[in-house]
Amino acid sequence: MTSAHLSLPVAAGERRAILRTRLLRRATPWLFCLPAVVFVAMFFGYPVVQNVVMSFQEYTTSTFYSGQAPWVGLANYVTILSSYLFTTTLVNTALFTIGSITFQFVIGLALALFFRRNFPLSGLLRAMLLLPWLIPLIASSAVWKWLLDQESGALNQFLGLFGVPAVPWLVDPTLALAGVIAVNIWLGIPFNVAILYSGLQAVPRELYEAGSLDGATGWKAFRHITWPNLRPVVSVVIVLGVVYTLKVVDIILGLTGGGPANSTQTLATNAYNKSFVEFNFGEGAAISNVLIVVSLVFAVVHLYLSRREPSE
Repeated sequence: MTSAHLSLPVAAGERRAILRTRLLRRATPWLFCLPAVVFVAMFFGYPVVQNVVMSFQEYTTSTFYSGQAPWVGLANYVTILSSYLFTTTLVNTALFTIGSITFQFVIGLALALFFRRNFPLSGLLRAMLLLPWLIPLIASSAVWKWLLDQESGALNQFLGLFGVPAVPWLVDPTLALAGVIAVNIWLGIPFNVAILYSGLQAVPRELYEAGSLDGATGWKAFRHITWPNLRPVVSVVIVLGVVYTLKVVDIILGLTGGGPANSTQTLATNAYNKSFVEFNFGEGAAISNVLIVVSLVFAVVHLYLSRREPSE
């Protein structure tokens, strides 16, 4: 047998080995991603799909016993969209989200810039600023409900020392939403400070030193150095803040329960009431899907604009 005949099996074996190596290299990243994909599919994908299916069914408490959920098509969506409460909850959701995000971001950025300066006890103050995160939301809402109580609230007691009459913070339809927004701002400030402060720490000090030589100090340094470098972090903070704020339920239920006269009722609280108070899970799922669509639309639009600005 010649050497040419012996080289054929060897060459074929080498090709198979090379092919296996290539396949393994291509499959390795997917194998590492597989646990995350399975987790997302089980705990995020399946509930969302099930919620969408439920919104097209007449899903009530009797369904748990009979296992039957009649298909009603778009009837649940027609019911919630034509309800008198839908416009109110939509407007309240917009006001609650815009008011909360605006003040959380502005105050959070101001505090992040303040803590960027090295001064004694800055680390301790930053740690204390995270206390709202450590307190359970139900406990926080109970404390704030006592603080804002019209008759015996600590805030009205303090204002009474200056002759200010008691303010119905949570029982007046014209003030209740502002009171709830103020509490949610207090809860969201630590998140904004933590993320924005981390972003500020990543801005090189050399840029400020070089900018100072050209007269870029104070507001000019913030506009031309800090803000451009902080913009990616700002995008993340705003998107996450909006998505979180849109689904706030516990604080509103703890403070006002959605009242008075539905003045603090949002899409999230309305979905909760439909599902777990009225036990109309079909309509509750439909409202939840509307809320998901609103979140996705905002996230897509904001990410598109944030990617477009640097190129322009």
